[in-house]
Amino acid sequence: MNATRQLVEIVIPVHNEEAVLEPNVRLLLDYLRSEYPFRFSIVIADNASTDGTAAVAERLARDEPEVDRLRLERKGRGLALRTAWLASSADVVSYMDVDLSTNLCSFLPLVAPLLSGHSEVAIGTRLAHHAHVRRRVRREVLSRGYNLLVRAGFRAGFSDAQCGFKALRADAARHLLPLVADDGWFFDTELLLLAERNGMRIHEVPVDWIEDLDSRVELVPTIADDLAGLWRLRRAFWRGGGRAQAASAMLAAAA
Repeated sequence: MNATRQLVEIVIPVHNEEAVLEPNVRLLLDYLRSEYPFRFSIVIADNASTDGTAAVAERLARDEPEVDRLRLERKGRGLALRTAWLASSADVVSYMDVDLSTNLCSFLPLVAPLLSGHSEVAIGTRLAHHAHVRRRVRREVLSRGYNLLVRAGFRAGFSDAQCGFKALRADAARHLLPLVADDGWFFDTELLLLAERNGMRIHEVPVDWIEDLDSRVELVPTIADDLAGLWRLRRAFWRGGGRAQAASAMLAAAA
């Protein structure tokens, strides 16, 4: 595989982020233009924002050749990622949160195994030994408890289902996304569990991560939705669901 000819697309899902969108996208652009050696594009996926986010996204897309925008009239991070990734013509699709909580130096190690053909999926992990994380104790306990539950319930081999720093080969995304039912925050966990169920290789990158204290995630409903999603998926797997014939054929061809 020739990494220099492959295009990596970075999706940034946003909802009412007019204050931080432009400075953080420009920070990302500066980093990619100076430090990232391969072809890239950025898609701002606007999840039904009601503030000035759409205008900021439109201006960035007009002024910066590497930036495009996508407007959705319904909220949901999973919905934004599914829509953007399925419409992408890139070889590798990825996403990161608009707050840039994860150190951008981790981006090349994230996508390199996908560009080389080593793995189908790559994720940032805040729970690996070499990761450096700054966040409130409550969030740390909840995150570790949730990931322990995922590993216990599914024998999952990955350590951090929820870190907003992930990438997939585009062919793997096209096989997995039709199987993913969730359009919200559980989307990440479901995607990874389905990837493992279909024999895909998941590469983990320990990251430096700082919690965004202005996070819009509502903990109680998110936890309830995650637990419901785990139970739904566990029952589906017991019944033999979650397998994609196309994914199996793709892996056989890669081998």
